[in-house]
Parts: sequence; C-alpha cells; structure tokens
Amino acid sequence: MNVRPVSFLHGLRRLARAVPAIAMACALQCAHAGPAAAARLQPAQSRIAFVTKQMGVPVEGSFGHFDADIAFDPRQPDGGSVALQIDMASASLGIAQSDAELPRPQWFDSTRFPRASFRSTAIKALGAGQFEVAGRLTLKGHAEDVLVPVQITQSGGSSVATGSFTVRRLAFKVGDGEWTDTSVVANEVQVRFKLVLDGLGPL
Repeated sequence: MNVRPVSFLHGLRRLARAVPAIAMACALQCAHAGPAAAARLQPAQSRIAFVTKQMGVPVEGSFGHFDADIAFDPRQPDGGSVALQIDMASASLGIAQSDAELPRPQWFDSTRFPRASFRSTAIKALGAGQFEVAGRLTLKGHAEDVLVPVQITQSGGSSVATGSFTVRRLAFKVGDGEWTDTSVVANEVQVRFKLVLDGLGPL
C-alpha cells in the first residue's frame, strides 16, 4: 500500500486538532448523563388515597404515612427513578369499625406485610408536564406491573405530581375469604396521589 507522507502527516494534524473537541463533547455528554438530583418529598402536603365501592357506593380512604425516593430530570426522564414505600398500618377509611378491620389478615395483613412499595422500571415524557411511569407495585408480598400517568405542575421552588391508576384488589388477596364477593366490595380500586416535591428541577 502506497501512502504519501504529506497526506499522512496532514491527516495526523487534523486528528490532533479534533481530539480536544471530541474530548470536550464527551465530557459534556457524560456530565449531562450523570445521576439526577434527588427530590425531597413534603409529606405534610402530600396525599395517597384509595377509592373502592361498597355495595355500589364509593368509599375513600387514605394512608397516613409514606415516603418517596424520587430522582429524575423532567427534561431527561429516561434515566430517572421513583420509589415509594407505604405504611399499611396507617390506612384509614375514617370509620373506627372499618379501620379496625383493615390491618387484619384478610385485608392488608399489616403485621406480616407492614409496607407496600412501588418501584419504577421506566419513565417516559409525554409533553406538557405529563409523564408515563411504568413500575412494579408490591402489596401483601405479591407484585404486579402497573402503568401510572403523572401530571407535574410547578410553582416557585416546588413541584406537584398528581395522578391516579386502578388496581384489582383480588390480585393482591386484599379482601380475602368471604370478601372475595365483588358484589359487596368491588374488585377495582382507584389509587390517587398528590406528591409535593422540592428540588425536582424545571420542566
């Protein structure tokens, strides 16, 4: 193979001039792809609720204690993560007799399974502050894939993430035994949430 010395040297000089630019581009890309800063949940302003139907009548309850680990850049959500932990013993329907039943084995069995969890597997931006979060919901030791639509609004330094999704309680054996009759308590349960976050980053 014949290579002209002048052409070869010219190619080396062009490569040498390009190296700093390539290194800079790589550094910028690596910095941009770094881990997103963690957002801080404001629990006193946040809420996770559940709505079911008893004999066709909607009944709403909520969880008094939960925490969240959320880290993603709303402008680049692909590498982000969302993890929620819910204290099942804190569930309340606002009725003393019903609240006494919820921790029992046929319902949440909160002694054996004190916490439910959600962990994201993928986050996709849909535009206009809307996101689609795929993940695994674990309740009473059973895990199911769920898809959660999320709307994020921002004011000042805070972000508010809201949304709802539906689960089937019998898939998690919530309302077991005699309570599997869905004409008494519906199988579908809607989960609603409002999470107030600081430090999420701009949309």
